[in-house]
Amino acid sequence: MSGSGAAWVAGGGRAVQGELKVPGDKSVSHRAIMLGALAEGTTRVSGFLEGEDTRATARVFESLGVRIDTPSASERVIQGAGLWGLHAPSGALDCGNAGTGMRLLAGVLAGQRFDSTLVGDGSLSRRPMQRVMDPLSRMGASFEAEPGGLPPLRIHGNKVLQGIDHQTTVASAQVKSAILLAGLYARGETSVVEAHPTRDYTERMLAAFGWPIEFSPGRARLAGGHVLRATDIDVPADFSSAAFFLVAASLVPGSALRLRAVGMNPRRTGLLGALRLMGADIVEENPREHGGEPVADLLVRHAPLRGIEVPEALVPDMIDEFPALFVAAAAARGRTVVRGASELRVKESDRIATMAAGLRALGVSIDETPDGAVIEGGRIGGGTVHSHGDHRIAMSFAVAAQIAGDEVRIEDVANVATSFPGFVALSNGIGMGLAEA
Repeated sequence: MSGSGAAWVAGGGRAVQGELKVPGDKSVSHRAIMLGALAEGTTRVSGFLEGEDTRATARVFESLGVRIDTPSASERVIQGAGLWGLHAPSGALDCGNAGTGMRLLAGVLAGQRFDSTLVGDGSLSRRPMQRVMDPLSRMGASFEAEPGGLPPLRIHGNKVLQGIDHQTTVASAQVKSAILLAGLYARGETSVVEAHPTRDYTERMLAAFGWPIEFSPGRARLAGGHVLRATDIDVPADFSSAAFFLVAASLVPGSALRLRAVGMNPRRTGLLGALRLMGADIVEENPREHGGEPVADLLVRHAPLRGIEVPEALVPDMIDEFPALFVAAAAARGRTVVRGASELRVKESDRIATMAAGLRALGVSIDETPDGAVIEGGRIGGGTVHSHGDHRIAMSFAVAAQIAGDEVRIEDVANVATSFPGFVALSNGIGMGLAEA
């Protein structure tokens, strides 16, 4: 994913102030396309994330014969094909950089009557799919992949799937979701019991589309043989995208920022708990629900942060927000210790190693551990950092630059468009200093 050449120069911003709504939740956007495509009837989606990952998922379903219209930006109208109405594609299905797309599609396509092949970009082609393939194979699915379980993923159709009881060893909402989606096509019951509860987007949305499902933190169960019925989905603002601004407003003196309609799924908001333990001043206002998902406005004001030992119970609920947390820790008073986050080693990049290298380049003292890091907070300096094409790392260093002693150059930022189109303009609009190099 590296080598794009695109870069940012960041720093010299003002207090972060105003009000904004970040783009729609990526996880909800992916699932809205998928379940809308598999439902009977017309599903209207508002707040859809106009990112490369989610558009890739929409293109995959169009290649499978589903009509998806775009009446305006962030809107989709999906003419559902029904559970058995997908058509065999004429070529490979390109997931782009979307790990969520590929893993969930593996579950959907495992139950189809036709063969299919899932491919991705260079980064996705290095991300392991074995932990999805193994439980789906237990259900009767048939796959071929490259050595190590790497994409392309070839899925053999016309297999009879059987429900399973699956106990996870690694916390992964994507694996759980793939199993549940395959369970729609399976005989009997499919259940997933997790060692650590993960995000329940799929369960909530299946219920919103009328599929009978029982779920509670760490458990989900459904049976095959039902129907998905079209519904309208209002996608909440993405908490992972809001996270960068929560940290920026916490760190920059004089800041006061309101973030509107942020998704507050309890399996997603671990960073909120961690920041509050560090002393952050973040208030939830106007709590409500959008399409089965809890939503609130967040008011964040500058507050001095202190280092903490991050409770391991929060880790599964903030796995995408660790780059932003590392920046908060680097600016906090004292030491922050992170444990239990080994999954960061296999995200878009090795996020522990990449964040550690970048923070060291800015003069921060950080020691890597196999499943986390020890960060000594203090002054952040200027310098050049490499995101290695990881969008969350690029945006996290843009935040760090706002309190750096000198300018920060961030290399390889083109993939920010995958999750947060318009990040530069939105950042500058609330007082941050960020320019394309």
